[in-house]
Parts: sequence; C-alpha cells; structure tokens
Amino acid sequence: MKKALKVIAIIAAIAGAAFGAYVLVKKYVDSKKVVIGNDAENYVSCSCCDETFVSETVA
Repeated sequence: MKKALKVIAIIAAIAGAAFGAYVLVKKYVDSKKVVIGNDAENYVSCSCCDETFVSETVA
C-alpha cells in the first residue's frame, strides 16, 4: 500500500512541476507577443505608390 502511495505522489509531483513549467512558459510567451493596434494608426505611406512620384534614379 505504501509503495502505491509513493508512486501516486511521484506522479502528482511530476504533473505539478509540468503544470508549473507550462504556466511560466505561457506567461513568458504572452509577454513577448506584440499587440497590434489600429492599422490606420500604424500606417506609413509609400511615396513610390503616389501618382505624382518622380524617381530620382537615372536609368
């Protein structure tokens, strides 16, 4: 009976450690995610797409 309880305790300890590692990794990954806000706010125009754009390069 004691041996079975030891095995169950070891399995529970491993499961607890795995869950703790999962939580830490999840928090780390979530903190590294870039929050993309409003696309219009982050918009950068490209003058090469404008109809009035004059290239300064010589062909």
